[in-house]
Amino acid sequence: MSAAGPGRRRGRPASAEKVAGEPDTRDRILSSARAEFAESGYDKASVRAIARGAGVDPALVHHYFGTKEQVFVAAVEGAFAPAMGIPDLLLSGGREQWGEQLVGYVLGIWENTVTRDPLLAIMRSAVNNETAAAIFRGLIGRNLLRRVAGGLGMPDAELRVELAVAQLVGTALLRYVIKVEPVASVPAEELVVRLAPVVQRHLTG
Repeated sequence: MSAAGPGRRRGRPASAEKVAGEPDTRDRILSSARAEFAESGYDKASVRAIARGAGVDPALVHHYFGTKEQVFVAAVEGAFAPAMGIPDLLLSGGREQWGEQLVGYVLGIWENTVTRDPLLAIMRSAVNNETAAAIFRGLIGRNLLRRVAGGLGMPDAELRVELAVAQLVGTALLRYVIKVEPVASVPAEELVVRLAPVVQRHLTG
């Protein structure tokens, strides 16, 4: 019999073995990661702190995700998942409604605290760290901008979509991160009315 014991896999600590079979372990690590990135930013966040927040051994974080960068990628993908429905939403309907649909959908994600908090973690990290920003850019580019741009069928489609997204990202930054008044307290419905024509202009004008 080896020193590791019959039920152990080499390279994993005993504490990791105790929780590895729990179905929510991975989710707890991701939840802790988002909280840590939100509070400390990408630079100061550590795998050890993420593990401590999830109540697991740091080795288990590495087992599931690898490096801190890979943990951030997983956290970004999970937090950004609600936005992945945007291309299907837009491309399934008429172009004349794209502005209103896009603004309403995006603000709906930000207004919901369940989906907002993980996005805040991502935005704060992306603003302050180039590695985090590059990961965020890649995710948006692959899954959102290119798909919507492909549906426009215009030579400058990518620029149009990027300008529309920039309008929404800037609004989100002012409203939810910096909390500049009166943008921070204006009802979301009013923002939809005001922003929709501008976003529509960027996309199809």
